[in-house]
Amino acid sequence: MTINEKLATIQTKFKSKKSRFNSFGKYYFRSAEDILEAAKPFLLELGVSVTINEQLVEIGDIPIICSTATINDGEDAVHASAIVGVDLNQKGMQTPQQFGSASSYGKKYALGNLFLIDDTQDSDAANTHGKAPKAKNTLTSKTDPAFKKAQDYIKAGGKLDAIKAKYALSKEIEAELNTL
Repeated sequence: MTINEKLATIQTKFKSKKSRFNSFGKYYFRSAEDILEAAKPFLLELGVSVTINEQLVEIGDIPIICSTATINDGEDAVHASAIVGVDLNQKGMQTPQQFGSASSYGKKYALGNLFLIDDTQDSDAANTHGKAPKAKNTLTSKTDPAFKKAQDYIKAGGKLDAIKAKYALSKEIEAELNTL
């Protein structure tokens, strides 16, 4: 088997449960450790190893951790990376915790990229941290200043879908903008 075939086998058979609970956000999630634990049965079976390397870089004044997950069969390797900024202004965290948190996220997402873990249902990505989602503004009148801005936006090449993502449009306003 080639390294790509071995990786494809893992990608199609891989299962990692969301076994950890975030009591603040009230959701389950998986960690890098959970992913590695789920990958271990494949290592001996397919004759591969998985490693994670991290590199600290700085863009402006922002420290960035680049995590790279690698699967290797002794001859060939495949790499997948994730880049995570370190929030040095995170309240309630000491500097080592800020870097550790970014490192954990980087590892989790590098492994997720390598093993094609689909996190679209992961509450971690949709967590509102106790804040209600912001309601859409409504645009129902041609006299609303936002209508003129929407017209100008579309005339300049903007898409109606972008406006609909921000505003709840009346049928009349949508029809009017759709003709531009």
